[in-house]
Amino acid sequence: MTGIFYFSGTGNTLWIAQQIQKCFGGEINYIPTYKGNASEYNRIFIATPIYSFGMPKHVYEFLPKLNKTKEIYVIQNYGGMSGRADKLFFDICKEIGLNIKSIHLLKMPENFTLFFTPPNFYKNRILKKANAKLGKIITDIKTENYQIPKNKKTHEYTWRKNMSNWHLIGKNFHANEKCIKCGKCIQVCPVQNISMQNGQITFSDKCIACLGCYHRCPAKAIKYKNKNKKDRYINPNINEYDIGKDLK
Repeated sequence: MTGIFYFSGTGNTLWIAQQIQKCFGGEINYIPTYKGNASEYNRIFIATPIYSFGMPKHVYEFLPKLNKTKEIYVIQNYGGMSGRADKLFFDICKEIGLNIKSIHLLKMPENFTLFFTPPNFYKNRILKKANAKLGKIITDIKTENYQIPKNKKTHEYTWRKNMSNWHLIGKNFHANEKCIKCGKCIQVCPVQNISMQNGQITFSDKCIACLGCYHRCPAKAIKYKNKNKKDRYINPNINEYDIGKDLK
């Protein structure tokens, strides 16, 4: 059986995982809640966003737990620049001793929109292109046209530095007067960084900058610093309530 592992804040990577499942079958597992080493699967797919030219903290901590005998296929998605994150991912996996067969990059709509907002026509164009590109990636894997990143310099220093500082971003968020106290942000946070204290939504210092709370708040009440940005992004091709779930 095929095991598909993903991490997703706003649904881009979940959509990739679901397309993999349609073509290869198997089970989709949400990385932050998975406790095993994938020994139950014949082959493994990992779908992950690129954070700061690297990978999310959960994905990085997940890799050493994997069974080293399994064939692994990776699809990384990015909004701005990939920053040679495929080579960094490959290098880390080889250090661990994982059996990486192929790594692919896929451009998706940007969801780190705290400082800027891509226009809707651009997001729609990226989604359309992503559908065709992912189809080609899946065909390449089926036909064993594997992709291994060539020798090139990565941005490992930048990624590791930023990863160690991501938690600092958490205290720059707050819920304004529009907050309906539904608790959804508490539920979707993968690191339990959000809580309700004295009737108010409170952010702590464990943030990993996935922005799931920011984009998925139904009242758009979560703000970053004093910015009054109204745009939010959830991948339109998935059911939002499947984000963070295992799909068998």
